Amino acid sequence: MAPVADTTKSHPDGIQRLKANNDKIFNPFYSPSIGDDGDDGYEYSRFKPSFPEVSWEPLAPFDVVDRGLSADPEKKALFSAAKKIKHLTPAIGTELEGIDLRQLSDTQKDELALLVGERGVVFFRDQAIDIHEQLALARHFGPLHKHATTPIPREAGLHEVHVVYNDSSRRPDPSAYTKLELWHSDVTYELQPPSATSLKGIAIPDVGGDTLWSSGYALYSSLSPGFQKYLEGLTAVHSAVAQAQGARAGGTHVRRQEIETVHPVVRVHPATGWKSVYVNPGFTRRIVGVPKAESDAILSFLFHQISENPDFQVRFRWEKDSVAIWDNRVVTHSATFDFWPARRHALRATPHGERPLSVADYEKKFGKDAKDRQIEVWKSQGLDTDLQQNGGISGPKGYND
Repeated sequence: MAPVADTTKSHPDGIQRLKANNDKIFNPFYSPSIGDDGDDGYEYSRFKPSFPEVSWEPLAPFDVVDRGLSADPEKKALFSAAKKIKHLTPAIGTELEGIDLRQLSDTQKDELALLVGERGVVFFRDQAIDIHEQLALARHFGPLHKHATTPIPREAGLHEVHVVYNDSSRRPDPSAYTKLELWHSDVTYELQPPSATSLKGIAIPDVGGDTLWSSGYALYSSLSPGFQKYLEGLTAVHSAVAQAQGARAGGTHVRRQEIETVHPVVRVHPATGWKSVYVNPGFTRRIVGVPKAESDAILSFLFHQISENPDFQVRFRWEKDSVAIWDNRVVTHSATFDFWPARRHALRATPHGERPLSVADYEKKFGKDAKDRQIEVWKSQGLDTDLQQNGGISGPKGYND
């Protein structure tokens, strides 16, 4: 994971090219923005985007042991420190009140890793944690990812920080993308994509700029048993090519050569043992070994379920100093770009996880069956699970709004 010897330069030519194009509109997913409104008096200007000309070697495989495997399933240490535990939807999203992320013990961090793996995303308000403390917390979960194309802070020594930033100088272009295309799980093209990723909001619009997450567990559980089994045997290509091309088109340096990687369409979380659909519109390009028409139809169906089914989703209204920690292995996410010309600024720390485990790989490695999350939840509630086991058919149903 070590980079080649740093040849860091300020990359002034690229920055000037971007500044010269500040009046242009951009695709917020593939085209990096300098995002500089010229306000050097802004409180967090040291964390504004920069694009250093640094080159890194390809990432090599490394061992990661999920911290959730060491956690107390009841999470007594973490929950006892919270003033309130609030599940935001049945499928995804929990908010913990009264927790100071700077004060967590290693035991509590392990329990947080398991909670994030179970609930997909966990939210915290009013967090004083600074970026160095945020990076230290993320390192507890795994080695930190350094992004090949997206901006890092101007402040030196923060190459492991991903900057989320937009201000009045650059306006998203709705003709350049669809809202469906913005849904993604971070850098799934990597050999070992991220696990428990954190984002802290440091400048938030008065209204707008929400983030939505969609549960891959819930998507898997919603499918018929036959289709579940079929998907479990498939793999798909995840590609960094479009993101790298967008960076070059914007005049910025690609710090690591782009790659394409094959991952299972259904992966299993190592700590929960639950099955999750693992494709996303941002980076998944095709299913391996099936006709293109079949691949296109399957991916289109899954992508639309991710983006359109509200039963799988939670939506978070950011405030200054809010932190979200989500598990990129089992959720996808997307932001709303409805806040221009306001400023929206957040900092992300991104630990690597293990190489994605297929159902067969998980069961071979751990010697136990992978599970359907929804069935496990129903069992824990003492409910009959025959409905799902028999294909979800139980007679006429009504809709009640």
